[in-house]
Amino acid sequence: MPQIAAGGIKIAYLDEGVGDPVLLIHGFASSKEVNWVNTGWVDSLVKAGRRAIAFDNRGHGASSKLYDPEDYRLEEMAADAIAVLDHVGVPEADVIGYSMGGRIAATLALDHAFRVRSAIIGGLGTALVDSWDAADRIVAGLEAPSLDAVTDEIGRMFRKFAEQTRSDLAALAACMRMGRQTIAPERLVGVTVPVLIAAGTRDTMSGSPRGLAALIPGAEVLDIPGRDHMLAVGDKAFKAGALDFLDRRP
Repeated sequence: MPQIAAGGIKIAYLDEGVGDPVLLIHGFASSKEVNWVNTGWVDSLVKAGRRAIAFDNRGHGASSKLYDPEDYRLEEMAADAIAVLDHVGVPEADVIGYSMGGRIAATLALDHAFRVRSAIIGGLGTALVDSWDAADRIVAGLEAPSLDAVTDEIGRMFRKFAEQTRSDLAALAACMRMGRQTIAPERLVGVTVPVLIAAGTRDTMSGSPRGLAALIPGAEVLDIPGRDHMLAVGDKAFKAGALDFLDRRP
């Protein structure tokens, strides 16, 4: 798997297909394979005549593991995304981010708008701007001595997922300590690129997608029927809606 060196750390990535580039940013405790390859996203984009570029966020997958929460600020993680685009020679891309990746996509749309043609924010609604009280429970679950020792429902769900993805639990705990970082609602009026917000209709973690869309000029909403936070990412309705949005965006 190819890697780049960015700011003293290694970022693993993949680059497949030809056509308009789409940068894929995965969610917490996931990886480019789990989020985008295994779910069929890369194949769907390539078959649609697009170039799929995905990478492992710092602390995840085959990228460098870091243990200081400050290393996981949104600004730092967005800088990794820009470094990947620079490395593969892409000046501007459509961006699809899921959950934590949606936070990074929103940061790119605000701070690096000239590199973003459009942004699809998946698995994230008003949780982007509201404080999230589950972060401490997830950290506790990740730092517990074993999965059996985790009784909190959300903490257990994320600990189980992290073990399934063979993640570095200490790195994830550091990342989640910064995971409560939000974006001020008043900043979102400054988003100038086309935005699609997609969430499962049974997703109780993302907050309101329509509430978030109301803060972003011209933003559209895509409902992913019958899916919760974990299952929405691979749903065919999400892929179809995203491809339609990409076909329609200027």
